[in-house]
Amino acid sequence: MSLLSRPAVARFVARRLQKAMPRMMAAQTGGLDPRERLPEFAADRRELIIPADPPAPAVIYRAADTTAHPGVHVNFHGGGYILGQLHGDDALCRAIASRAGVVVIDVDYAVAPQHPFPTAVHQAMRVVQWAIDNADAQGWDATRLTVGGQSAGGAIAAAVARQALDAGGPRIRLQVLHYPPLDLTVPAAEKHSPLAKPLLRPWMSEVFDSSYVPNPRTRADPFVSPASASDSADLTGIAPAVVIAASDDILRDEDERYARRLERVGALAEFWQVEGADHGYDGGDDTLARENYLRIAEHIRAAQG
Repeated sequence: MSLLSRPAVARFVARRLQKAMPRMMAAQTGGLDPRERLPEFAADRRELIIPADPPAPAVIYRAADTTAHPGVHVNFHGGGYILGQLHGDDALCRAIASRAGVVVIDVDYAVAPQHPFPTAVHQAMRVVQWAIDNADAQGWDATRLTVGGQSAGGAIAAAVARQALDAGGPRIRLQVLHYPPLDLTVPAAEKHSPLAKPLLRPWMSEVFDSSYVPNPRTRADPFVSPASASDSADLTGIAPAVVIAASDDILRDEDERYARRLERVGALAEFWQVEGADHGYDGGDDTLARENYLRIAEHIRAAQG
């Protein structure tokens, strides 16, 4: 553990990273706007503010040929819990909207350190409830509801599914967890990759984790670390899950560990590993992104059918 594990230091570095976000995104995509990637996936976009607590900016995606009253998929982006990305998952959302035939709500949830845990997971649940309560007015079928996310967004989607299980509803037909961090009780320095320099470095995770969950004891919370050995609750009845890991990601083992936990209660739709890929691989590799986005879309289509 370094100075970066101290909440005050982590908050300072996190705010600096937030200011550098546009440059970081441009470097990852070679300067290409995420809205220009994978143009074969077409969907109309509509921005709005969802009245959650705090209010959540969102983009609603709907393909032109979508049938009346389609199902709805709620997506949560990545960013280490500290980086907002209103259009960062644009290509993924268009792929799901066009190939799964659903409306996609892409949520720019409240990030740390300004809003530490549990703000984002509670806000995410309120967004899902808004999608249900406003289904008729918005023109979708909330009985066909799925959730998902990439990286930190996958962890938030997992927390939404867990909240729904604990509360006895709403019914979620599928949760899609794409290379999520699922065990913050284990320091990043103890997580391993076959790469000499994986994307997620220990210093980054210290900033992310200490900004999002400043108190280390809270990191065992099931809404934060469902793959932790400390969480032994019975997950029978939780939404079926698709769990996708990247083979070279330091999070690979915890992703598979959670997938097997879900499998034991009959809640694993599929686990797969993207070979030769590191965390966030789809941000710069259109071929792998396309292949896995289509596979995700097919699972969502099947779950909502």
